[in-house]
Amino acid sequence: MPAETLNVIIHGAGGAIGGAVAQEFARQGAKLYLAGHREPSVHATAEKVRALGAEVHVSGGVDAYSPVEVDAHTSAVADLAGRIDVLLNAVEIPRVQGIPLLEMDADDVVAPAAGWLRTQFLTARSAARYMVPQGSGTILMLSASPARLALAGVGGFSAACAAVEGLTRTLAAETGAAGVRTVCLRPHRIRETIGATPDLPMELEEFTRFLESLTTSGTLPTLCDVARAAVFLAAGGAASMNGTVLNLTGGMSPD
Repeated sequence: MPAETLNVIIHGAGGAIGGAVAQEFARQGAKLYLAGHREPSVHATAEKVRALGAEVHVSGGVDAYSPVEVDAHTSAVADLAGRIDVLLNAVEIPRVQGIPLLEMDADDVVAPAAGWLRTQFLTARSAARYMVPQGSGTILMLSASPARLALAGVGGFSAACAAVEGLTRTLAAETGAAGVRTVCLRPHRIRETIGATPDLPMELEEFTRFLESLTTSGTLPTLCDVARAAVFLAAGGAASMNGTVLNLTGGMSPD
């Protein structure tokens, strides 16, 4: 299905990944339905989308951890658009990193997995309930390289990534026969977002070089890489991909 015919919901549209994906879909002519908890950031993304000539609708203040708010937003989009073709949840999750597991509180270890699994499940379930009856749709989930790597200092984030990839497979198995695909994007650390992280373990340039050295390509993925991959998965280029992970780690993590 060409991108210009797609109705795309993005939760966390005010964040770096959500905003980049929204703009890439806009360049392809899709209609964007943007949601997020931080309204100013979501509206800033909407202005960038409008500047690209795409139709955009904004629902600021939507809590993607609340089933009531998620379902209400999905229902409103379905009523307005007539169908839902693509869903991406790119919301941020709470996490504590840089502390050895032996020194962490249990709640801080469990919180990333519980939080990310909850919000990805809620938004995916809500959209799938409309996609299944219409016989088509693409749910894009978001993971990261720690899902498959043995890395120290990431706290519960690796478990959170692995949990979302497991959810991807289960949802794909249950809705694939109805024409709904579920695919997960797994980037390594994205170059443009490194400097936004407080308390880096070393100087920014040194940390960037360290991350690059872990990849087989010597480069980190960019926001553009992730955004183009999302459009590829949803706009007909990956029709046979379901219940799998698109590896954007530069060869760092195994498939």
